[in-house]
Amino acid sequence: MPTPSMEDYLERIYLLIEEKGYARVSDIAESLEVHPSSVTKMVQKLDKKDYLIYEKYRGLVLTPKGKKIGKRLVYRHELLEEFMKIIGVDGETIYQDVEGIEHHLSWDAIDRIGDLVQYFDEEPKRVDDLRLVQKKSEEQEQS
Repeated sequence: MPTPSMEDYLERIYLLIEEKGYARVSDIAESLEVHPSSVTKMVQKLDKKDYLIYEKYRGLVLTPKGKKIGKRLVYRHELLEEFMKIIGVDGETIYQDVEGIEHHLSWDAIDRIGDLVQYFDEEPKRVDDLRLVQKKSEEQEQS
């Protein structure tokens, strides 16, 4: 399994390729807010682990293994964002919260969160019921 840092790079590379059709070192560096030299080092590591193929000055492409993991990482991130919205986390902090927890959950936990998101999506009234519980809890805390 890739390290959390490798996961961040694979997720970003996958998204860039999906959006633009390619991912350059400079694009990755800008997107992750890191130095291009750091990207080059990580890309070389990912190449050695067979997640991508990197040729200096020619760019990179994800291997089937890299695409599969990249797609799964994007799914995990989007699922956790949706989960945070459902449970009422403030929109301004969702990204930071997801970044803070995504590498620390097992894939089994991710699958169960997926089940819960599906449960709420299937019947929007369930979200309304959750909001009522949250409101009641907040009122009790204030009194």
